[in-house]
Amino acid sequence: MNKKTTPDKPAKNDQSREDRLKSALKANLARRKAQMRARGADEAGKPETGDKDKG
Repeated sequence: MNKKTTPDKPAKNDQSREDRLKSALKANLARRKAQMRARGADEAGKPETGDKDKG
């Protein structure tokens, strides 16, 4: 019952995993940048009401 459990192509699997992680990170960063730009545009369009200093 001696079986070898070594993967056939470890280098390719590691490389593809790194590629997937890189692309996911890049997509996430782009999405977050777009979100911050949208929030900035929304904030610029709203007038300030000064609700903070009531009281």
